[in-house]
Formats: sequence, C-alpha cells, structure tokens
Amino acid sequence: MNDYKFYGWERADALAVTDEYEGIQTPRDLYDALCGIWCEYTCAPRMRTGWSEENKMLGQCSVTAFLAQDIFGGKVYGIQREGGNYHCYNVVGDCVFDLTSEQFGEEVLDYENNPEQFREVHFAKEEKRQRYEYLKARLRRSV
Repeated sequence: MNDYKFYGWERADALAVTDEYEGIQTPRDLYDALCGIWCEYTCAPRMRTGWSEENKMLGQCSVTAFLAQDIFGGKVYGIQREGGNYHCYNVVGDCVFDLTSEQFGEEVLDYENNPEQFREVHFAKEEKRQRYEYLKARLRRSV
C-alpha cells in the first residue's frame, strides 16, 4: 500500500461510476495512476516554472478534479486563493478528497462551504481544456 498524503485519502472510498479506466476503482487508484502521468504540460502555465518531479501536483488541480468527476461523479468545489483563483477538489457523497493537496506542503486548506466549480467555466479557457484532454488521454494510455 502506498503512503498516501493527499487530503481525504483515509476515506477516499468513492467507487468509479464508469469502467472506462481499467483498474481505477477508487480515488487512491486514480492518484496512483496520476503520479506517473502528471507533467509540466498538464500544469497550469502560470505555475510551470515551479513544477518539478518532487512537486508534480503543482498546478494540476482543476484538470485533475474534473477528470476525477468523470470517473467518480459528484461535484467539484473550489477554495479561493490569493489572487482570485480557485483550488479545486472533489466531493462524492460524504467523501471529500483533494488529489493535488500535497502541492501546498504544510498549509492547511479549508474544505468547508466553498463554491461549486463548473467545467464550462474552467474550460472556457482553451489552454485548460487542452490540458484536461491531454491528461485524460495519458490516463487512458496508462491503464
């Protein structure tokens, strides 16, 4: 078993609602797969200079959260950050998980009472939609 550190890993037992990705049944399975495919290209352009193999979750939140929503259903919520951007995470029933929370190190984020995020809004930015499609394609090839 991996030593998980992402927010909510202990109860990340939501089950996949699709069989599109063989071997991915829970958010922990998705995390395992994504750790091998997150890359500089899937990172938000404004954060790429800080991206590294040691912090591969950096700048991956929205594309990851919407991909997780494809697999597990539920909703995507966002924690407003300094500068007005939102850090996205997933809620499926009573299961709250944030596959990219490790990028913040020791900072404690507040996962209560945050606004729902919608892919139509996020993917209005063409570069973000393209990063999501690229991550999705890499995941399909990897499983």
